[in-house]
Amino acid sequence: MSGGIATLNWHRPKIFFGWWIVLGSGSVQFYTSAVFWRGFQAFVEPVLRTYTGWGSGVFGVAMAIQRAESSFITPFVGAAVDRFGPRPVLIFGAFVTGCGFILLSQMQELWHFYAAMLVLGIGLSFGEFIVFVTTIVNWFVRNRSRALAAFMTFSATGAIALPLLVWAIDSFDWRTILFCVGIGFWIVATPAVLILRRRPEDYGMVPDGETETVVADPNRSLRRQNQATKSQPEVSIGIRDVLRLRAFWQIVIAVSIGEVVAMTNLFHLSALIEYELELWLASVAAGAVAIGDIIGRITIGIIGDRYRAKSLLAIALSFQAVGVGSLALINSEFLGISWGLFPVPFYVFCSGFGFGASIPLRLLILAEYFGRRSYGTLVGTASSFSSICVTCGLLFIGFMSDFTESYRPGYTILSLLLLPTIPLTLTLQSPRRVAALVRQTARSRMRRVALGQ
Repeated sequence: MSGGIATLNWHRPKIFFGWWIVLGSGSVQFYTSAVFWRGFQAFVEPVLRTYTGWGSGVFGVAMAIQRAESSFITPFVGAAVDRFGPRPVLIFGAFVTGCGFILLSQMQELWHFYAAMLVLGIGLSFGEFIVFVTTIVNWFVRNRSRALAAFMTFSATGAIALPLLVWAIDSFDWRTILFCVGIGFWIVATPAVLILRRRPEDYGMVPDGETETVVADPNRSLRRQNQATKSQPEVSIGIRDVLRLRAFWQIVIAVSIGEVVAMTNLFHLSALIEYELELWLASVAAGAVAIGDIIGRITIGIIGDRYRAKSLLAIALSFQAVGVGSLALINSEFLGISWGLFPVPFYVFCSGFGFGASIPLRLLILAEYFGRRSYGTLVGTASSFSSICVTCGLLFIGFMSDFTESYRPGYTILSLLLLPTIPLTLTLQSPRRVAALVRQTARSRMRRVALGQ
């Protein structure tokens, strides 16, 4: 200590610590995807066989409850991470998530199912995606698209476990597997809790791994940080200004519709069985979506920093439209053509690739347009709107299936719903133009305040 200033000297590590954060976060995301986001569809048919009075709409309502609850919670999750850091938020979320799965394994009545989904919704909101994304964005600027794509690739690989999960449920029973899943979440989340750190600046580094000196004088620290990172200029817009921007809502609407299509994968396995695919083939096809998903995320990791995010996002949404449209065509007759199994490869690759590419892109485009300043709150707000849309989509597919006795009409409508998102994305203004509009609005506001005084 000298002159009231404390100095921490860190040696430059061989591997930037931010990549360890990506690894720990990705492990939890992989597990969550394997047992819930991609794997929960494996439980639909066994549960419906146990409770014969239930229909697909019951699962639609259950998932809608989880997503609706998430829509209210996620803005607070992002704000909590910004304020308290990721560790305490993840500890709470992981504990509640494990409890949610265990409660699901013990359900006997319909209200038990919905109550357990409420608990699970709270846990997943605090125990995965937003916590990790906010942390990773704080640790990377120049390599942000690579880091986000690497992180989200873990989530994509979770779908590969679907055939294994189907086998485990068939060999044992769905209650035993759900109980084990809950215990497993606590085990998998523990290393991530130990690894997560809020920001590199707190540890003598700046984003992307350049060493820096952390001093007790916050003004001096800020000046040094700005000098170290001035070669990587960022847009930095406060959350209040962001919510007034048309560009923000264009992005949110487009990605929300894409997420609706992706999250209705809850019914993919049941739909494929309805389309007269054998159980083993249906589970392999639904699980193989992960191949396109992984390719999509890796592709964005490689080219995401080279091309306009809005153009890449429009391409990703186009692939999703082809994928879900192909799902609706399997073993059907349309335009006088009997399609048979011909659309299956297009469903597997296009829906996987489109969704996989869109995930890092939707995170990258928010950072590109609006910066790191309130990123956690921003992602939480965007996710809240998406969750509302997903809630409606899940209810629509579930009840449409019960009403028409087929999943085909619902997925046909979803494929058409994706088409307007492509021009909506392509007509986005540039990040510089958006930043200029914010500065112009701020100056006008200051002039009005001055005149009012």
